[in-house]
This record gives sequence, structure tokens and C-alpha cells, in this order.
Amino acid sequence: MQTISAASSFVQPDPEFLSLCNVNVARGDRVVLHDVNLNIRAGEHVAILGPNGCGKSTLILTITCQIYPIVQPGMQVRIFGRERWDLTQLRQHFGVVGTDLPSERTAVTTGLDAVIAGFFSASTLWPNLHVTDEMRERAAEALDRIDATRLATQLVGEMSAGERRRILIARALVHRPRQLLLDEPSNALDLAAQRELRETMRRLAQEGTGLVLVTHHLGDILPEIERVILMRDGRIVGDGPRAELLTEPRLSELFDAPVRIGRDDEWLHSW
Repeated sequence: MQTISAASSFVQPDPEFLSLCNVNVARGDRVVLHDVNLNIRAGEHVAILGPNGCGKSTLILTITCQIYPIVQPGMQVRIFGRERWDLTQLRQHFGVVGTDLPSERTAVTTGLDAVIAGFFSASTLWPNLHVTDEMRERAAEALDRIDATRLATQLVGEMSAGERRRILIARALVHRPRQLLLDEPSNALDLAAQRELRETMRRLAQEGTGLVLVTHHLGDILPEIERVILMRDGRIVGDGPRAELLTEPRLSELFDAPVRIGRDDEWLHSW
């Protein structure tokens, strides 16, 4: 199914980042997203919360056009107000932060070069890639923005998990995106690295970068996130203010287990 067409890189300012209408997504023979209807404003801070296997990562892949919805009457996907995109141009308008760098070649690449390679969605700076002075400047700017300049000359393979996660964030920032999508960003991080990551995300949110955070950890939900979307079994089962949805009864039902919520200043944690 072909839904992407060539398009200009110019985007008119639009208050809408994402609009999904009647979206169903299959992976193999199984439908994993069911009748998803979702609107997110540009610059909005949103958390998508749910248990493992509920469809959160599939939703991210749908938003980034890595997989496509089932074509049916009434289905619509609009990103920054448009239904069709050249994927190379689309990636210049939002960044995606996952848990892994592209390939093993990244391990023998310096932090700065790994960030520059984000312009090309590459694992390293291959000889055929043309790197401009502006790209180098913007990569250095991205590292500085997340207080990671010290990683510029260090090999990625010698970095801690938390430092590698900073490189992933810097790669996502090189295009100066309007929106960041973060897919389980704290996975495999120790407590100190989780704290550093959350402080980095807070700083980006306070600077005005829109965040869509996918997680199953209550502690990942920043104080700046005002809206929460709950997912279970491939469906959106809640969408509203955090104060209404981040409650013990709602989360106990969502995770099908007793959930207790604690508060520490502006942060929440669960057990």
C-alpha cells in the first residue's frame, strides 16, 4: 500500500501535530490497534501509558509512517495537517528517541559523529555521506542543549547506557524538530541515569519542545505533561487530564493488578 508521495519540505505553521481517525493496524495476521482516534496539538506534552503489549510501540510506528493502517472508509492519518509526506522531509519535523542506536558500527563512532549521522538516519558517517559545516554546528548545538558536550569525542561503545540515551536524544534534536516522540526512554537505565534523562526531558519541555512520551513507568511522566492517554489491548481506553487518569483505581484497572501511587514533590511513583 502506497500512501507517501513526494512533497515540499516547507510546512505552514499548524496547531495540529497529529490527527488519527478510525485507525486500525495489523501486524502479520493479527490486528493490534483497534479504532484509534487521537488528536495531539503541536507543542503539546502527552504521555501514552499502558502495560507491555498494549500497542504503544505500534502506535509510534504508525505515527512515524513505518507501518501503515488498514485502508477502510473513514480512516485518516494527518501529520502536521497533511495526509501525504516524503518520509525524508517528515523526519525533519519530529524526532524519535528509542532505546537502541542503529547498529554495531555506532559503537566505534564518536558521540559527535553519531549525532551528525542522525541527519542521514545512518549508524555512522560513511565515506559517501556529505557532511556540511552547518550539520556539524547543529550536532554540537544538540549536544550542548542536553548538557552532553563532553561526549563529543568519546566512542559510543565506551559510553554508559545513560550516555548512549543522551546521544539518541541529540540525534533526534539535530533537525530542530517541533515534536519529540520518546518510546520507553528509561528502559535499561539505572536510577542515576533515569534521573538525568528525566531532567533532560524536563528542560526540553520547558524550552517549548513538544513531547509524546510512551511508557509503562509512572515515574517517567514529567510534571510538565498535562495530558495522559491510557492504552490497553490495542485500544485507547482513557484520554484526559493527568489528575483524572493517574489514580489508583484507573491504573489498577489498566494494569489488572493493585497499583499504589506515591508523590514526591511534583513526581509520581507506583508500586
